Amino acid sequence: LKLASAPPPCPPHRPCAAVAAAMAAPPPAGRRAAVVPSLPLECGEVLKDVQMSYMCWGKLNERGDNALVLFHAVNCSQDATEWWGPLVGPAKPIDTDTYFVFSGNALGGCFGTTGPDEIDVRTGKPFKSDFPAITIRDMVQLQAAALQGLGVTSVACVLGGGLGGMLALEYALGVRAPAPAARTLASLCSSGRHQPWQIGWGECQRQAIMADPLWKDGQYETEAPPTVGLATARMMAMITYRTHPAYWTKFGRSKRHGEQASFNVEEYLHHQGDKFISRGFSPRSYVVITRAMDSHDVSRGRGQYAEVLRSIKQPALLASISSDVLYPVNEQLELLEHMPNAQHHTIESEQGHDGFLLE
Repeated sequence: LKLASAPPPCPPHRPCAAVAAAMAAPPPAGRRAAVVPSLPLECGEVLKDVQMSYMCWGKLNERGDNALVLFHAVNCSQDATEWWGPLVGPAKPIDTDTYFVFSGNALGGCFGTTGPDEIDVRTGKPFKSDFPAITIRDMVQLQAAALQGLGVTSVACVLGGGLGGMLALEYALGVRAPAPAARTLASLCSSGRHQPWQIGWGECQRQAIMADPLWKDGQYETEAPPTVGLATARMMAMITYRTHPAYWTKFGRSKRHGEQASFNVEEYLHHQGDKFISRGFSPRSYVVITRAMDSHDVSRGRGQYAEVLRSIKQPALLASISSDVLYPVNEQLELLEHMPNAQHHTIESEQGHDGFLLE
């Protein structure tokens, strides 16, 4: 594993540059990079010189066993202070005085980790739509390799929500010594396998991106991305992240500018789409990551689902949001039924799936 204190300068084609402002922005302070020379993928291909961009807080102890690994949600970056800021820091629940806290941008992402808009070292050109199909397990293996290269010998806890919850489950199940295995895990608002409900929503969002004329079968130039399609996909996702009561409470049938104006909820959704674009999220990464999420099934190739869950022996915290319509409570209760050392907590909230970030 090759390590650097900061990622290399962003080349002009960098995927984070969905808009000019994002293209011009320097990497955030504190972002670091590791390079894994070779990463075999489940699809049979091998990625070379795979870069993982990460951020960390706290100090790794001499034994290398006080790491706490945070996995981000599908639309987040490796900067955990952006999405769980109140929880991360000295004397906070994710205590940086006690733990070496690590958060890496997932494989296929667009915040510095190797993904479809990054350079394929074999060709010297961006992967674009030639980026190979990846899975949750591939993402986990890259994370484990990066941690091992940093001197981590074992992980105190792996923790995440949504996509992050899938990664936490898969890491606990699939990473074994001498790699830095997890001693405990916490999976929030997630499941042991992506079900038709989630797969269907993801496909609708991907089709919105692909219906944009600028998609061009994924071969678009970074300077002209299919932003309308991506913004529409984000608007769809925002519906699944909240709930009917939450939207009624927040918006009702209000219009800020008179009867001829748009409803407030329409303006809100358009704003969320525009905001997603301004962050520089890559449409290609969105397609790659949501497809990887559809691959998620802890039992795939391992045996019966219940038996595989029973093999997860680590102490586990499973958490639900009572109103989550994307990953309903029954999916976490299914995990609880079979994981022998799991406990479950439900947070009562009208905020839906996003409650694991908001509450």
